[in-house]
Amino acid sequence: MENEKAPLLARAKEYVPAPLRRHNDTPQPRRFLHITIMLLATLTLFRLLLVLSYLTLGYLTPTTSPTPLSRAHAVLTSNPLIDGHDDLLISLRAYYGNHLYANSTFQDKFLHGGLEGHLDVPRIQAGQLGGSFWSAFVPCPRNGSDFSNAAYAPYVRATLEQLDLYNRLGELYPAYFTPAGTAREAEEAFRQGRLISPLAIEGLHQIGNSVATLRLFHQLGVRYATLTWNCHNKYADAALVSDEKGETVVSKPLHYGVSEEGRRLVHEMNRLGMLVDLSHVSPDTMRDVLYGNWKTGEPRQWEGSLAPVIFSHSSVKAICPHPRNVPDDVLRLVKEKRGLVMINFAPDFISCKEGEEGDKALPDFVEETNTLEQVVKHIMYVGDLVGYDHVGLGTDFDGIPNTPRGLEGVDKFPNLVAELLRRNVSEKDAGKVVGRNLLRVWKEADEVSARMKKEGWLPLEDDVRFSPGAIEISDILDLYEDGF
Repeated sequence: MENEKAPLLARAKEYVPAPLRRHNDTPQPRRFLHITIMLLATLTLFRLLLVLSYLTLGYLTPTTSPTPLSRAHAVLTSNPLIDGHDDLLISLRAYYGNHLYANSTFQDKFLHGGLEGHLDVPRIQAGQLGGSFWSAFVPCPRNGSDFSNAAYAPYVRATLEQLDLYNRLGELYPAYFTPAGTAREAEEAFRQGRLISPLAIEGLHQIGNSVATLRLFHQLGVRYATLTWNCHNKYADAALVSDEKGETVVSKPLHYGVSEEGRRLVHEMNRLGMLVDLSHVSPDTMRDVLYGNWKTGEPRQWEGSLAPVIFSHSSVKAICPHPRNVPDDVLRLVKEKRGLVMINFAPDFISCKEGEEGDKALPDFVEETNTLEQVVKHIMYVGDLVGYDHVGLGTDFDGIPNTPRGLEGVDKFPNLVAELLRRNVSEKDAGKVVGRNLLRVWKEADEVSARMKKEGWLPLEDDVRFSPGAIEISDILDLYEDGF
C-alpha cells in the first residue's frame, strides 16, 4: 500500500505594523498588554478563517490514520490472496452429487450466498480472495499397503471426475474457474479481475502408478501434486496412515523417505513445471526432497527437488506438535530451497499439545487457542525464524468441518491480514504472505522446467507390463507379425 501523502499547507505571512508613538511617549504596561492580546486574538481568528476557507475550496483535507482493517483491504487490492488448498470439488460431490446444471439450489447459493462450506461469490468478494488451488481429493485405498495398478484404478477415475467437475464450473462461471497454467498467466488473471484457479491432486495414489497419468493431469490444469495423503505409496512415505481398525496413526517408515521411483518422479515433476507438495509426507520424505540423500555419513546420491517446493497446507510443529506439521530443521531447509510453507487452518494442526504418549500418538486438541490469533502466531513464527519470503496461506477450506474462531470462511481474510499488520508485520511482508511468495515459487518452478527442457531432459517413461490374464505376449507378437 502506498503511504498517504500529507497535503501541503498554505501559509500566510502577515505583517502587523507596530502602533506609532512619539519618542517622548511612555507606554503604560496595562495598555501594552491589552493591545498585545487583541493583536494575537485577531491574528488567530484570521488564520482560523483562512484554514476554513481552504477546506471549503478543497485545498486541504483532514487527515486520519488508516486502521489496520483499511490497510488490509489495500494490501489485498494490490496483492492476490491465493489459498494454497481448497477442497471445493469434493465438497460439491458430497453435497450435490456432482450435479451443477440441473441444480438451481447450487447455482443460487453459489451466486447469492449460503453455499455449504467456506466460500461462495459474496464471501469471495467480501474477503477479496484472489485465487485458489482447487484440490481434486480422493482418499487412500482401504488397504494402504496394496500398491498394485488394479487397486489404484478407481482412484484415477475419481480424480478425472473431479477435474471434469472443475471444467463444468468453468463453463458456468469463467471469472472464477479459468485455469492458470503459469505464474505469468496467474498474474494476468489477477490484473483482469479474474480468480487465479489452478488445480491440484492430493497424493500420488491418484496417478495409479503411471507417470503418463501424471503428465495428463498436468495437461488438464494440475499444477501441484502432494506426494502422499494419509498412506504410503510406491514413491514416498506419509506422516500418517490408517491402522487395521481404520484409525489414523503415526506411520512407520517404508522407504525412509522417497523411493528410487519417487526420486525419478520428483525430477519429472520439475521438468513439467509441476510444484512438488510436501504436506502430508513424513519428516524423512520432507528432508529427502529438500536436501537430497540427507542421511548422515551416506553418500549423497541425489540432490532432491531441482525447483522450490511447497507445503500447500501445513503448520508449525514447534507450536502444535502434530505429525502433519513442519519441524524447525525442515523450515530452515525450506529457506535454503527457496520454498514455501502455507499455514493450514485445520484446528487440529493449529491448536494442540503433546499427548501422554508423546510422538507415538496424535496430540491433544486445545479449544482455547483455536483462534485467528493462533493462526497469526504460526505465520509469524515462520516469518521470524526463516523470513517472510517463506510463508503463505493454505486453508484446507471446504475440506475441514470446523475452523478457528474468526476464520469461518474466505470472507474473513481481511481480518487475518489486519491482525498481521496490527502486530507490526509490514504491508510488504503481508503481501508476500497472502500470495506474492506463491507466485515467486511458481515462477521459479516454471523457469526450472524451461531450463531442464532446454538442457535436454527427456520425459520419464513407464515400464509397461501386461496384467496376467488380460492378453498374452504371444498374441501381441502375432498381431505385429500379421499386421493390425
